[in-house]
Amino acid sequence: MKVGIEMGVQGSGAPALLDLEELLATRLLVQGNSGSGKSHLLRRLLEQSAAYVQQAVIDPEGDFVTLAEKYGHVVVEATRSEGDLTRIASRARQHRVSVVLSLEGLDAEEQMRAAAAFLGGLFDAERDYWYPMLVVVDEAQLFAPAAAGDVSDEARKLSLGAMANLMSRGRKRGLAGVIATQRLAKLAKNVAAEASNFLMGRTFLDIDMARAGDLLGMDRRQVEMFRDLARGHFVALGPALSRVPLPIRIGAVETSGRSTSPVLVPLPDVPPPEDARDLLFKPGADEPAVYRPAPRVPVAAPTADIMLELARKRPALGPPPPAEEPDDGLTEAERKTAHQEIMREILADRDAAYRTVAVLYQDFLVRCRIRRLTGTPPDLAAFRRLLALVRAGIDPETGDDSPAARAIEMAAKLPEDIQGIFLLLAQAAIAGRPCPPDAALARAYGTQSLGRARRLLAYLEECGVIVCRNDFRGARVVAVPDLGVETAPGDANAPDEMAVE
Repeated sequence: MKVGIEMGVQGSGAPALLDLEELLATRLLVQGNSGSGKSHLLRRLLEQSAAYVQQAVIDPEGDFVTLAEKYGHVVVEATRSEGDLTRIASRARQHRVSVVLSLEGLDAEEQMRAAAAFLGGLFDAERDYWYPMLVVVDEAQLFAPAAAGDVSDEARKLSLGAMANLMSRGRKRGLAGVIATQRLAKLAKNVAAEASNFLMGRTFLDIDMARAGDLLGMDRRQVEMFRDLARGHFVALGPALSRVPLPIRIGAVETSGRSTSPVLVPLPDVPPPEDARDLLFKPGADEPAVYRPAPRVPVAAPTADIMLELARKRPALGPPPPAEEPDDGLTEAERKTAHQEIMREILADRDAAYRTVAVLYQDFLVRCRIRRLTGTPPDLAAFRRLLALVRAGIDPETGDDSPAARAIEMAAKLPEDIQGIFLLLAQAAIAGRPCPPDAALARAYGTQSLGRARRLLAYLEECGVIVCRNDFRGARVVAVPDLGVETAPGDANAPDEMAVE
C-alpha cells in the first residue's frame, strides 16, 4: 500500500510528500539546533502516519505523551525494571499497539539503560510479530553518543548497541528508525550512516554544516544556507522525500508538547526596595520554620595553659594493635557453599535472567554483606564462572575426572556469554535428562527471544562442542561427543519449567 504523508509545503507552494512505505525501508535522520523545529517535525510525522503504521517513540523529555489522548498511544513510564520494559516492548509488537516510552525524570545513565531494554524488546520479538513499526528516537545523541561521557561504559555500550541494531538490522524485523539529533558531530557515525533520508534544519557550527553538506551532496558555499533557515524549515533529501535537495516548511500539528518555547511575560509592578527585601528574607505565612542552631564560637585557651600542656610528658606510642577481622565461623568450603546458595536465591528472581552481569554481581556482594560472610569475595571473573555453573545446575567442586569437571574445562574455551547454555546442555546430557527447550536456553542467555536461543544452539554446533539431531518423533536430542553423553529426547517448544509465573 503506497501512502504519501504530507509533511508541509515546498518553496513553490506544492505539498511536500513523504513516501511512508519507502521510509519503512530506508530510515530517516533529522538534524537541527535547539529551537529549529525538530520536535514539531517529528510530531507532524507521527500524527500524519498514526492511522497507517504502528509507532514507538523514545521520548527523553516526556513531550510526546500528549499523543495518547488523540491518537491512542499507550504511555510507558520508564521507572519500571529493565525486564518489565523488555516484556512490554515485546507485547507491543505482538498486539500492534503504539507506545510512547517516557524517560522524563531519569538521569542520563538510567535513560540509556531503559531505552536499551525497550529497544531490545522490540528487536528480539518473535518472527511472527515482525509487523512494520515506526521507531522515533528524539535527542538520539543521548542514546548513541559519538564519544564517552559521564555515564558508565556498560550503559553506553548497551544503548549504542541497541541503536545500532535499530538502524542497521531493524529493517528485516520491520523496524524503521527515525532519529533526531541537535548535532551530527555528537551522534555515532555508525548509527547516522544507516539513514538514507535526511531532513536538515538550522545549524551554525562549521563541523555540523560540513557533515550535513556531505550527506546531502552540497558544496561548501551551499551549506551556508543552514545558518539562515527559519524555525520549521528543513532541507529534504532521500528516496522517500526527494531525489535532489528540496527546501520544505513543516505543516501544522494537532497536538502540542508539554514543554513550549519561552514567551515573554510582563513583570509585576516593581515593589519598593524595603518590600522586596522582606519578600526574600522573611518567611511566608505558610512556610515551615527551619531551625538553625547558632554557630559555636571557640574560646581561646590562655597561653600559660597551652605551654603547660606542651611541657607535660606523654607515654611513648606503640604500634597500633592489629585489626581483628570478624570471623563468620565458617570454613572455606562452607563459605563457598553459602556463595552458591546466594547465587541460587538471586537466580530464583524472574528478572535475574534479563539483568546484566554487573548488576547481578552488585546484588551478590550486598547479599554477602547481609549474611556477614567474611573473606575476600569472588572477583568478577570468578562470579561469571559461578553464575554459569549454578544456572546449569553443576556443582563447582566436582572432581577433576568427572564428566562435569571436563564440561567446565570445555566451557572455559567458549565465549563467556554462551558458557551457561553449553553447561546447561552438558548437565542435561550427563544426567540423561530430556534436552532443555528453547525457553530454558533463552533464559540461560538472558533473553526472551526463542529465535536467538536456536541461533546460539546452531553456533555451538558449528564450534564442534555439541551435535543436534531429532528422533523419529521429532524430539530434539543434543550429544556432547567429547564427553560421550547425550540428552534424552525433549520438546524444543515446551515451556521453561524454571520460569516463575
